[in-house]
Amino acid sequence: MDVSLRTCGRRRHLLLIYLFVLKAAANCPKPRASRNTVLTNKALLMNDFPDGSDATLECANGYVAESGSGVMSCAGGKWTEPDLSCKKKDCGPPRPQPNMSFNTSAGTLFGDIIRVICDKGYQIIGASYRQCYSAGWKGRAKCETVTCEKPAAVTGGRSLWDSQDDPKYGEVVRFACDEGLALAGRASITCGQAGEYDSGPPECRGVTTEERVTTEALTPTPAPPAQDLSAISTARRDKTLTTSATPTVSPSAQGGGRDGLTAEDRASTAGVTSTTTTSFRDKHDGAVDTDTRIEYAPVIVSVICISSAAIILVFCLHKFLLRKKGSANGTAPIC
Repeated sequence: MDVSLRTCGRRRHLLLIYLFVLKAAANCPKPRASRNTVLTNKALLMNDFPDGSDATLECANGYVAESGSGVMSCAGGKWTEPDLSCKKKDCGPPRPQPNMSFNTSAGTLFGDIIRVICDKGYQIIGASYRQCYSAGWKGRAKCETVTCEKPAAVTGGRSLWDSQDDPKYGEVVRFACDEGLALAGRASITCGQAGEYDSGPPECRGVTTEERVTTEALTPTPAPPAQDLSAISTARRDKTLTTSATPTVSPSAQGGGRDGLTAEDRASTAGVTSTTTTSFRDKHDGAVDTDTRIEYAPVIVSVICISSAAIILVFCLHKFLLRKKGSANGTAPIC
């Protein structure tokens, strides 16, 4: 009796062991994700994967499904091959912002980093790069206008910048000195791209005696108006004509009264006077430059003097001949 009971107990234990081993052989091991895939939360919470059970895969963070469902089944203690294919997420070009551009030469896929570039005259405030994450681009930045600090005060002078704001890129700041002082250096400076001026502020220095003399010597004396030159030239010419054109009469001719000059002498004198008057009237009426008339004045005076001397010489010669002729005929000369 005891032997029978012991035999039945052994058989029961062997049957339980057999059933356990058979069941264990039918279960599938915990599934493993392939590259770029992970198990869903439901599959991660399962402890046993009996024959005929399913497990689902999904794309890892930063990847998106390209094809397949990701479901695999347990059959005969083995998992079927998953058909899920994943690829990196593409963030695409970043959203445009004012005065900003991006260098995307490194790519726009998950994990890629791009550089932020501001336009000329602007500077980056914030991160100088952006990175592609599963939710899109991460990194904050903006481009603001470059400014320069207000220039330092100038001793003996002042800055003509009257705005309360700092000078911006490309703006010009000018300087002026107090009365009696002169600028030494550039009179204006420009705010540059790096937030610095292209030159330092100038200095205001006193003007030396030598500089004053040099400045006065280099300052041209204003010439008188053309009308004044014309008036001066005309007055000189009229005075010259009045003085030189008057015929000179010898004492003997003056003593003769109105008839002291012969008809030939009066005609000769009138001819010279008429010619001279007509010549200068023509010059006065013509369009002659003021400087040219001034240069011709000495020549004209010389001509008039020579003509007057020739007239006097002819007149005296004529009187001499008349006296000689009267002496030969025995008549008294005409006085």
